[in-house]
Amino acid sequence: MQDERGLYYHANAGDPGSRVYVRRGPDGEVEFRLWEAAHPEIWERHPWLSMGVIREAAALYAKEGGSAQDPLRIYDLAVARALLAEAGMPASDEGEGAPGAAGAPGA
Repeated sequence: MQDERGLYYHANAGDPGSRVYVRRGPDGEVEFRLWEAAHPEIWERHPWLSMGVIREAAALYAKEGGSAQDPLRIYDLAVARALLAEAGMPASDEGEGAPGAAGAPGA
């Protein structure tokens, strides 16, 4: 799906008020950004995130036993790639989200 913010999918099935936007970053890596109707300030406060950053957050989530939803369930790389391919922006799978990849922390 697409609107004025860009390509998106629903983060939670059946909840049109929660969207994950996807794009290709400057290095071609898939990037994600969350928007929620109930909390529009999230869009303003949080930048576009690479898969590497999301995987680090998921590791912290697992380590700390977080009660929030697992980031890897919200930010779905397969869905993002499918949306981008459908929009004519096919994946550049060169190390996407891997440590040391462009856009990943420490790169």
